Amino acid sequence: MTTHRERIQACLNGETPDCTPIALWRHFPVDDQTPEGLAASTLHFQEIYDFDIVKVTPASSFAVKDWGADDQWTGDAEGSRRYVKRVIHSPADWEKLRPLDPASPHLAGQLYCLRLLRKRLAPETPIIQTIFNPLSQAKNLAGNDTLLAHLRDYPEAVMKGLEVIAKTTARFIAAARETGIDGIFYAIQHAQAEVMELNDYKTFALPYDQQTLEAARGLWCNMLHLHGKGIFFSLLRLFNFQIVNWHDRETYPSLAEAQTLFKGTLCGGLRQNTLVLGDPVQVREEADDALRQTNGQRFILGTGCVVPITAAHGNLMAAVKSARGAKTEPPR
Repeated sequence: MTTHRERIQACLNGETPDCTPIALWRHFPVDDQTPEGLAASTLHFQEIYDFDIVKVTPASSFAVKDWGADDQWTGDAEGSRRYVKRVIHSPADWEKLRPLDPASPHLAGQLYCLRLLRKRLAPETPIIQTIFNPLSQAKNLAGNDTLLAHLRDYPEAVMKGLEVIAKTTARFIAAARETGIDGIFYAIQHAQAEVMELNDYKTFALPYDQQTLEAARGLWCNMLHLHGKGIFFSLLRLFNFQIVNWHDRETYPSLAEAQTLFKGTLCGGLRQNTLVLGDPVQVREEADDALRQTNGQRFILGTGCVVPITAAHGNLMAAVKSARGAKTEPPR
């Protein structure tokens, strides 16, 4: 049988795999507050659906709690937690940040989670760790309004903080590599026209992205996630990712357009809302349309972001069956 690793590698190489690769991921609220809980829930999810990539999805706060930020679970449909304590309030606070060691409690906890997963998953199942880019972490430390205001009025102070965040994140990626991960899922949240101008992103974020991503160089399964609408897809030319993921059903470019812009592998095709509010036939229709757009080449079936925790099991199974080539039965 073709292994998950072989299927993904065939896809990345532009070869025709035995069937369409599929990768879906979700948050595990409450369970994600301990390394053991997140590992157990991630394993259980994988045992049910047998995806071709296991994307590890901790709460975003894992990266910033060691600086003093805090969050709580309030029932968000995507499984995200709400920040209840920020670290950055005044411009001077950016300059107080100090680089964290991967042995810091919450970073170390996530590394332990990765070691548990690598030990318990088959060696041929790729694992990728979620990494929030420095600007996204800065947003979580300050709140987005404060971050954008400080970027406008005190850019030098913010950039000193971003330098510290980038150094810390690079150190964490280097430590994560030692656990046996196959790549990172690099989440960028500000590269969208509704949030900032492209030139501003290139000034305030890109240098720290590039600094951070040096630590991921050489990993074979790195995926870039461009979050939101009106995304700056052109940034792909400035990075070196094997896979890109974005809300292709909700914003430019479509999958078909993206194949003319990016020579790597695309991941998407399914709406989050379809997995929640649709039925198996609608899921299959979206999957089939995605395959038509891409001709099944350099394509991984997925969503534009996390699978909401309210998504129906039957819809997730329909997505898996679509990828594996099995028939999806209509709802009764």
